[in-house]
Amino acid sequence: MSEVQDYKSRLSDPASRKFETLSYLPALTPAQIRNQVEYIVSKGWNPAIEHTEPENAFDHYWYMWKLPMFGETDVDHILKEAEACHKANPHNHVRLVGYDNFKQSQGAALVIYRGKTV
Repeated sequence: MSEVQDYKSRLSDPASRKFETLSYLPALTPAQIRNQVEYIVSKGWNPAIEHTEPENAFDHYWYMWKLPMFGETDVDHILKEAEACHKANPHNHVRLVGYDNFKQSQGAALVIYRGKTV
């Protein structure tokens, strides 16, 4: 029988916490983040940027950075908004969300910048 791999993610250690499937992988490169944004746009989903303090990431709603970018198809504009959110909130986690109009749910959500834990 194979052993189950332990991902050293503990509630007591905010730096170790995992957020979604991609958080178990190494940090995404800018090119990989761009690919994720292109995927969200190609599906016709509405992108949005959210952020929160690392200690509140699991038990609080995340703050929305401006309004969702309804109908936005310019990948560079979406990436600039994410970068602006990160610069304005350098210690916060920043998450990219793709809202699916038809299913009325999130089609994608991934943390693209991790805040510094104190």
